[in-house]
Amino acid sequence: MKNKVYIIWIWWIWISAIARYYLAQSYTVYWSDMTSSELIENLENEWAYITIWENPDIISKDFDFVIYTEAVPQKQSEIKKAKDLWLKLLTYPEAIAEITNNKKLITIAWTHWKSTTTSLTSLVLKNSEIDFTSIVWTILKEFDNKNFFHRKDLNEDEYFVLEACEYKRSFLNYKPTVWVIINIELDHLDYYKDIDDYISAYKEYIDNIKPNWFAILNWEDKNCKTLIWIRKDITYIEVYNRHFSYNGQQINFPIIDMKIPWNHILYDAKIAYIIGHMIWINDKQILEALEWYSWVWRRMELIWNTVHNNVLMSDYWHHPTEISLTLKALKDNNIDKKILTVFQPHQYSRTYELLNDFKDCFKNTDELIIPNIYESRDSEEDKKRMSTEKFINEINHNKKINWNWLENTLKLIEKFDKENSNSIIILMWAWNIDNLRYKIKTV
Repeated sequence: MKNKVYIIWIWWIWISAIARYYLAQSYTVYWSDMTSSELIENLENEWAYITIWENPDIISKDFDFVIYTEAVPQKQSEIKKAKDLWLKLLTYPEAIAEITNNKKLITIAWTHWKSTTTSLTSLVLKNSEIDFTSIVWTILKEFDNKNFFHRKDLNEDEYFVLEACEYKRSFLNYKPTVWVIINIELDHLDYYKDIDDYISAYKEYIDNIKPNWFAILNWEDKNCKTLIWIRKDITYIEVYNRHFSYNGQQINFPIIDMKIPWNHILYDAKIAYIIGHMIWINDKQILEALEWYSWVWRRMELIWNTVHNNVLMSDYWHHPTEISLTLKALKDNNIDKKILTVFQPHQYSRTYELLNDFKDCFKNTDELIIPNIYESRDSEEDKKRMSTEKFINEINHNKKINWNWLENTLKLIEKFDKENSNSIIILMWAWNIDNLRYKIKTV
């Protein structure tokens, strides 16, 4: 065994986690990406083999395999080189499947707030004696500011906690023992045709659950309810707001004294509580972990106070439902504060298909800036039927600004910062708008 792996486009948060897994397995990890970033700079401190852009000359028959995200085109030079050498090529979900399918796999797999629930579940296991590994699509301070954690020997871990993505049905690669679905709402419209097509992926996924284990489902979500009783050889756990039920038992949720006073975060904590309960972690350890939870990277992250004493935050949400609930929670808990939202839509296709839902999702921000729509996997047709101008014209908001590109947006943020105090500036994004955080002055 050569123990060498090459990973393409490691900036993607889930890819960097799998790189850390192989490092922990004593692999030599080579990797490439399009641009550098803070995440990549941090990764450089963990290993030294990096290429910015592409370098197919590095790839040789000495490598065991090459891993890539499905966003990488097949004509990309490193993929072509790996094919020429007949190297084993794995997409991210295929690589994860090879790692996890012989373990007790807990998959968090639904539309919204997967990272928060995966983080909370991971912290519950970390506060117990259970051996486990976790891959989460954010960075936790409790994981030494990483997105990967393991306890003891990776080959002996009892559980594996995984945030599982539904894009292109990638989660169908996994064979979970614990399967959690709390909300299903149409997304990834560059792949799924409609809500029925979207739900069909989850119906396929439920067939992957290992016999005699369980599925945790929100009994109050109409789309989740379409998955009920498809399998007869697993235990269904029914989740309600105040309790959960299975096998004729009803268990009330204990009081969970969260540091973050937002209902959707509390709901995620309840799901983590159920998982902990079902794998026999005691209540004291579960509640300790949940009540210690504060913030994670890019999920309502508190960055710092600006030079004019405004709070700067970063949030990854880019679906209308996520935006609406997050801004409402932010306003409800900061009634006396003015909120400036800088939102960068992700994908022309998603923006177009969800336009009606976007129209009223910004009502809880005082001011709104749209710098541009970030292009990702978009066709020419997508870009013709949607533009930043059209998007902002459709938004129902009195103080909305179309301010092209990042440097112009930075000037507007600085203007707001100078003219206000004790207010909130939130960067909402799924790509590079978050880089502005490094240019906004702190105290």
